[in-house]
Amino acid sequence: MPNFKDIDEARKLLGIGKAATLKEMKTAYRRLANLHHPDKQDRTSEKDAEKMKKLNRAYKVLIDYCGDYRYSFSEEDVTRTYPHEEYMRKWGENWFNSI
Repeated sequence: MPNFKDIDEARKLLGIGKAATLKEMKTAYRRLANLHHPDKQDRTSEKDAEKMKKLNRAYKVLIDYCGDYRYSFSEEDVTRTYPHEEYMRKWGENWFNSI
């Protein structure tokens, strides 16, 4: 079970901020994997092989952490995530009430 230190190191290795979407994590991993993967290189170096192992471990730590995350589907949390939708709903209600 990874702890905060493991997760923080993995995040830093992939070069992502303290908050990131799953899509951003995958994009960061793929970008770095393209740079260091042995099949993508004209040369084979131990440095790239070791870096690829670290990237794979970091990605797994972050994906496992995200997989265990509990998402809330309550109206309050969804509204907090998508405030624009709530604004549009209220605007629409007020507009129709003023007619």
